[in-house]
Amino acid sequence: MQVVTSRGRSDITETAVKELKGNIRGELLTSDSPGYDKGRVIWNAMIDKRPAIIVRCAGAADVIHAVDFARKNDLLVSVRGGGHNIAGNAVCDGGLVIDLSPMKSVRVNLRDKRAFVEPGATLADFDHDTQVFGLATPLGINSTTGVAGLTLGGGFGWLSRKYGMSVDNLVSADVVTADGKLVRASASENPDLFWGIRGGGGNFGVITSFEFQLHPVGPAVFSGLIVFPFDQAKTVLKKYREFVENIPDDLSVWVVLRKAPPLPFLPAEVHGKEIVVFAIFYAGDPAKGEKLIAPIRNFAKILGEHVGSQPYVMWQRAFDPLLTPGFRNYWKSHNFSTLTDPALDTMVEYASKLPTPHCEIFIGLIGGQASRVTADETAYSQRDAKFVLNVHGRWETPNEDQKCTSWAKAFFKASTPYSTGGVYVNFMTAEETDRIQAAYKPAVWKRLVEVKNKWDPKNLFHMNQNIKPSV
Repeated sequence: MQVVTSRGRSDITETAVKELKGNIRGELLTSDSPGYDKGRVIWNAMIDKRPAIIVRCAGAADVIHAVDFARKNDLLVSVRGGGHNIAGNAVCDGGLVIDLSPMKSVRVNLRDKRAFVEPGATLADFDHDTQVFGLATPLGINSTTGVAGLTLGGGFGWLSRKYGMSVDNLVSADVVTADGKLVRASASENPDLFWGIRGGGGNFGVITSFEFQLHPVGPAVFSGLIVFPFDQAKTVLKKYREFVENIPDDLSVWVVLRKAPPLPFLPAEVHGKEIVVFAIFYAGDPAKGEKLIAPIRNFAKILGEHVGSQPYVMWQRAFDPLLTPGFRNYWKSHNFSTLTDPALDTMVEYASKLPTPHCEIFIGLIGGQASRVTADETAYSQRDAKFVLNVHGRWETPNEDQKCTSWAKAFFKASTPYSTGGVYVNFMTAEETDRIQAAYKPAVWKRLVEVKNKWDPKNLFHMNQNIKPSV
């Protein structure tokens, strides 16, 4: 069998592959396996790679065998979790994919309010097993997102203003390291590794279990959408900027600039036209939430709204239809500490020329508890990012690639002067290797390299936003 190694293409014996297959409890796929094509497809349809071997892991032992096999045979190796992976690093050409998506277990310890989560779990899996007890932790805004990838890059969502980033709620993790050992990483065990995995991505090993702190949330929350006409965008955004300066940590308001989907609470004549959407989440008493958001209704004439008390799990699924698999996706992202008038002008300008109905610009509000953690406490160090902007290019066919990526790049360039210069690592595409250091503060980057030197000095795990070892 032809494989890709660090020295180029090489052969690996069928006997060796059969031995690996015999050692694992899960499934091993090669190009002639019935499930191979399904196994190599990921969420972003722009990614089309053909690995030599896919190991669909059933547990930590399978991960150990796969890592050992990749290291001993000097294979190119990528690690796949359970979710989106915009950059496409979850799969590789000619190498070995360690596919964690079958590992979806979520176990709740009610006494300590902890959740033990396998790396193939999505937010939907997590919510299913925690919300039955009225518990949650800050994890994203789409139920189809993978817990592992989200967390390793820092992780933020509706609860981050109240409870911090995903990594701020990570208590421990089980990690298969580059030498095939299973170790525990926590504040008291391998603390340098624990620090590194909280924002440093998949650079240091393969996580086989996450332990999260849980918080009382739901099962019903006050949430929903308020939609304004696009011709009022600048006015609405300036009032938004002022409004969020003094809101409590329980309240989160995000902004989406896009063409209107056919939502039932919007007039038919608005469908397909540009709109300004406020996505509202309040993690407290609904009556208080209603009073807090009342000023928003005076920002401009409202086209429609759907706000009220609803199950937390339903709100987590509200944006899923906008992120279904099989579409082509290209993202660009900036961090902002404030939204200046020129920044808002740029957003409105580019939102007025969205290349497809699926493209959007969204502004995620963080701040609150997430900003009170010091920049060096975790590898995620962009604590000054009050707003995370994602330019989300999304379309259906390859012949739209040029216009959509060009639009995203042009907007990214035009808005750069108003940003902090930082970036959220999970929103970066594979081509942005020259920008990886921008995701970390300088002192944090230096420390990340030291952690890489210790735990993966030969850079076995480099199919990621790579932190290269210096040894």
